[in-house]
Amino acid sequence: MSSPGRLAMADDPQTTGALDRVAVTLGRALRDRLGVDGAQLDRLVEFLGRRLTGDFEVDAFGFDPELTETVLLPVLRPLYRRWFRVEVRGIENIPDTGPALVAANHSGTIPVDSLMTQLAVHDEHPRHRHLRTLGATLVFQLPVVSDLARKGGSTLACNEDVEALLDTGELVGVWPEGFKGVGKPFSERYKLQRFGRGGFVSAALRSGTPIVPCSIVGAEEIYPLIGNADYLARLLGLPYFPITPTFPWLGPLGLVPLPSKWLIEFGEPIRTDQYPPGTADDPMVVFELTDQVRDTIQRTLVELRELRGPAFG
Repeated sequence: MSSPGRLAMADDPQTTGALDRVAVTLGRALRDRLGVDGAQLDRLVEFLGRRLTGDFEVDAFGFDPELTETVLLPVLRPLYRRWFRVEVRGIENIPDTGPALVAANHSGTIPVDSLMTQLAVHDEHPRHRHLRTLGATLVFQLPVVSDLARKGGSTLACNEDVEALLDTGELVGVWPEGFKGVGKPFSERYKLQRFGRGGFVSAALRSGTPIVPCSIVGAEEIYPLIGNADYLARLLGLPYFPITPTFPWLGPLGLVPLPSKWLIEFGEPIRTDQYPPGTADDPMVVFELTDQVRDTIQRTLVELRELRGPAFG
């Protein structure tokens, strides 16, 4: 299901033609001024033209694939390639088509790991699939962040949204530790927290969707959490207020992540289609599958840390 992002004025052919001419003229001016190679700039001009005329689409959850590929992912790419030097293993375990649920460990004080995983799937997978990430309620209560998250493919981490995405064949990413994982102290790095109540497993069982365990090494070191200002957290309505070796002591500079070396591994899919109908409501099966996913990720984290060596090497 999709809904057009077309503006009302775009229905006027004269207006549409004028806007197209503006976009082309702007592109030529930028090319002449900056001396940039034409191919990439042409794509940008085409993108701007479609934005001006409203000739783009978003789906029922607000996902804007063109904006994501043209603007949002390119902004993240320098972090991914040069700052964190992300290496990806097991990308072949992400199916080429159809639904799958990617379940990953969560860490890093600020959830940069979900963004890097989204980029890893898109850039490294031969089909350049989009990972539809699930976010906490807080994400969708923040101005600007909420709009960007929706346009980038995120939606609320609730069973109804997960099942709707899986039913339409989407690739969905979930971080079951939630704030317990992303906000844990540095002393507990790479020790998985509890995986909630296994809601993601229930959703996978209902749709017969494979679960792909994902292990991320590197995020723990970008903002080492050495303290939590509880009073400020309560005042601001946040789950925690981080204190790191650089924040808040260095002001805005403290928001720059440390350049740790990252490894992301996608494990072999865990099938759920062999279970009989109604299994999603069996708490024992849900618990066993949740535990299997958690143990797989934890075991792989140990292996990846040994493989990586020094965090900043």
